Amino acid sequence: MRYTGAEPEVAELAARVWSRLPELTRTTYELILDDMPVYREQRFVTHEQLLASCRDNLQFLVRSLQETGAPDLSKARATGRQRALLGAPLPELLTAFRIGFTGVWRCCVELTAPAQDLATLVSVTTSIWTLMDDYLEELTTTYRETMAEISRTQQNRRLALVEALFAGRTATEGTLWDIARMLDLPLDGTFVVVAAETPGLGQESLPLIEHRLLRQHHASAWRLTPELQVGVVSLREPEPVLALLREQPRGRVGVSPVFTGLGETARALHLARVALSSVDPGAREVVQFHESPLAGLVASDPEASAQLAGQVLRPILELPGEESNVLLLTLRAWFESQGSTKLTAERVFCHPNTVRHRLKRITDVLGRSLGDPADIAELGTALRALAMFGESTRRAVRGG
Repeated sequence: MRYTGAEPEVAELAARVWSRLPELTRTTYELILDDMPVYREQRFVTHEQLLASCRDNLQFLVRSLQETGAPDLSKARATGRQRALLGAPLPELLTAFRIGFTGVWRCCVELTAPAQDLATLVSVTTSIWTLMDDYLEELTTTYRETMAEISRTQQNRRLALVEALFAGRTATEGTLWDIARMLDLPLDGTFVVVAAETPGLGQESLPLIEHRLLRQHHASAWRLTPELQVGVVSLREPEPVLALLREQPRGRVGVSPVFTGLGETARALHLARVALSSVDPGAREVVQFHESPLAGLVASDPEASAQLAGQVLRPILELPGEESNVLLLTLRAWFESQGSTKLTAERVFCHPNTVRHRLKRITDVLGRSLGDPADIAELGTALRALAMFGESTRRAVRGG
């Protein structure tokens, strides 16, 4: 039902109400202050602004009750937008307007009571509530549209800042400070970066992760690309974050080493992607990159590292699949066991003599010595690069 204009008897009654507007305005203003702390404490508008709003809106209501034709609701739209921009809560805003509209209705009741003019009272009551519904509907619609616009603007700005952080486009401390403030992250805190492989276009590998982290008091900022869901997480303690990430991921997840300062985010993203690439395709596993000087060096140049691994390990990589896998497994176990044949045998579940035979086969195939420090350094680096960039290494070998 829409308000289409005043009946003659309503217009006449509204004209009598008009003379009482100064008193009605003051009464409405005082009721709002008494009943509503948000206005009493001047959180969004001053007392002077509230008084002016009461006067303007009551004048609109009583004037509309006197005029024929549909009222101009632009004031309702303007008020809805202004209050949304100020961040005023909608329920309190609607309550304040209902206090004002109810005050006008009570004034009409008082004026019709002596004559017991029930017909006029029913008519004006219908007009007031219909007009109030129209007014508040316009106000509410504009308020919500404005809040949605604000939310989109803030989200777009947030995404742009997150993108700048991951891309390393933070040339000055001032820029970093602005990003930290907008994303609610500490500038000089401790962080990890998470790179999670998406299960499909527009799908999150870690659903609702920002909300879940926040419940454990870890602030974070995320963005979603067609291939990855990436985020920077402010740490209180690393282990609870890793435990949360391991709760049913929907794809491979790589985590950077812990680092200090938002300025290191771009490098940490690279290391998180390296950790992700070390997980077998199709797995649902969370792996953290454990930083070491050698690992950091290898990770800093993926192309050169993959070429190094291909050059050093080519003879083994070109062997038939099963033999190649066994020899690489044994060589890696030998490094992890600090060169102990006994410990290597325990790792690969075979006799120490079998390990010795495999190590002899490795040195013969590669033409390198496991007693030469230079050869050991190259082999260790190549194995590290192979673990990080296995597919790139194999492509380099196949490419000749």
